[in-house]
Amino acid sequence: MGQMAEFRNNDRAGGKDKAKGGKNMTLKVLPLVIAALSGVAMAIQGSLNSALGKVIGLWETTFVVHLTGLLLVAALLFVCRIGDGCLANFLQAPWYTYLGGVLGVLIIYGVVSSIPKIGVAPATTAIIMGQVLTAGLVDHFGLFGMNKIPFSIYNLLGTVMMAGGAWLILRQ
Repeated sequence: MGQMAEFRNNDRAGGKDKAKGGKNMTLKVLPLVIAALSGVAMAIQGSLNSALGKVIGLWETTFVVHLTGLLLVAALLFVCRIGDGCLANFLQAPWYTYLGGVLGVLIIYGVVSSIPKIGVAPATTAIIMGQVLTAGLVDHFGLFGMNKIPFSIYNLLGTVMMAGGAWLILRQ
């Protein structure tokens, strides 16, 4: 949480890091680069999952996607030993934190079923708009143990501009 905590303490309007006095730009940029690369991966993943869904079916694709993810993470954790947490603490997490797996199934199913019908760009645009709106609520109310970050006029303007862009993309 260290790098993200530093990033979240950033004065969004002025762009100066309160904790570091504006130094160490990497702490601000690196999480954005990682997030952007995740967005690239999500668009590719949606396309690949939709292609697989045409061959083996929607629910079967959802199963295969999660199975391959499980196998990869198991190999990384137990063979490569790259984890820094402790699975023994599994039962100490709040119950709702385990809903991520349930949401993952719904997400994969939603992506695999929508992309063939409306295309990658429109589906991804709708997904991103849903994410941005939900993220704004999570930040504003500090849901799920997140830090509270008030929804500002800048958030509103950015969301409205994104909605306008989404509308243009979805007009295809």
